[in-house]
Amino acid sequence: MLKRISPTFLMVLVVILSLSACNLPGMPADGGSLEPNAMNTAVVQTVSAQQTQFAFDSLVQELTRVAQTTPGAGEAPSGGFTATPTSVPSMTLAPSQTLPATQTLAPTSTAVPTLTTAPWTPTPIATNTIAVPCYRAQFISDVTIPDGTKMQANQSFTKTWRLKNSGSCNWTNEFDLVFDSGNAMSGPASQKLPATIRPGDSVDLSVSLKAPSSSGSYTGNWKLRSSNGVLFGLGSNANNPFWVKIEVGDTDPGSWDSDHPRDLAYNYCQAIWRTSKGQISCPSDGDNTSTGSVRRSKTPKLEGGYQEDEMAIIVAPNSGDSGYIVGRFPALKIRDGDHFRTTVGCMNEATDCDVTFRVSYALEGETSTKNLGSWDEEYDGDWTTIDIDLSEFAGKRIELYLRVNNNGSSKDDRVFWLVPVVYKP
Repeated sequence: MLKRISPTFLMVLVVILSLSACNLPGMPADGGSLEPNAMNTAVVQTVSAQQTQFAFDSLVQELTRVAQTTPGAGEAPSGGFTATPTSVPSMTLAPSQTLPATQTLAPTSTAVPTLTTAPWTPTPIATNTIAVPCYRAQFISDVTIPDGTKMQANQSFTKTWRLKNSGSCNWTNEFDLVFDSGNAMSGPASQKLPATIRPGDSVDLSVSLKAPSSSGSYTGNWKLRSSNGVLFGLGSNANNPFWVKIEVGDTDPGSWDSDHPRDLAYNYCQAIWRTSKGQISCPSDGDNTSTGSVRRSKTPKLEGGYQEDEMAIIVAPNSGDSGYIVGRFPALKIRDGDHFRTTVGCMNEATDCDVTFRVSYALEGETSTKNLGSWDEEYDGDWTTIDIDLSEFAGKRIELYLRVNNNGSSKDDRVFWLVPVVYKP
């Protein structure tokens, strides 16, 4: 049987629950703004408080109804009603829900593997080592008679090659220059090399030849032969020849250079040049007053410091007693009224120059020479002009010889033939 509940008790209970519902956790006491997380918490708590308030109101209504229908002590219920105990459902307040705080993940340390590189070793590149042949030659230049040189029928000439020993063995004077194939041009079958040529050294090899009697193009191929009979030449396999190539026709050899017909200076290497030391190459390397030399200059500087702008042949006889240099030019057909003209003298600063110039000739096919004139020159600041009438040879072919003899043993006999030419006034 329920006991009577005092109205005063009920009022106190209502006040307590009201105060509890209004004091929401997370609300700032000063009314300031909430942080986002605090705001989320306050929302949840407000919802919980509203649920609690609803439960509280229901409870108050139920208790008020009971208080109004329950008789006081010793009183019987009105209307003869007897109250029976009524079970009041117990209310369990939902706890305030708090949203989980934003989680900040701590960085996870991941072990980085250590990269260990082995030292780089280059892969060797295979190379092919080619053995240098024992006997092999390398062509350097045509010293005389370049390919395509025009010749008269039966014209005699000397071909000179400059070769280098590109093999690994010496060439001795027991080696031979030998004709290999083509047209021999009346040359020898073989002739000995002049000296020993070591690997890497060069040598000038000359052979006396004669142009064929018929017009046309002719090639003669030559090789070298070792003392034990090994035939060799040019190229990586040392089996290629070196050669002489000429054109034989009816043209006047006076037109060796088509732009400068009958000009001996422009065609000076068509001549065979010799000194008392033997045949020399044309052109020579510089002014060699020891063995003799020959070269050409378009701007010779004459004694007295005079600068010339005409072509000149610059020669030097070999030093020593009876030194000389002579150039033998191919046979030239003389026209009626032709003259030979040139100017001769010493080169500038050749202060010890003391020489004799001489012009000679030989009829084609003859070996004896005849003098056309001679002129002495020394370093005195002056020079001499020579003019020789060749009319007596009209219709004939003659070989001209330009010769310089030193007077004594001078070592500085550097002289010039300025514009030596066969011309018709």
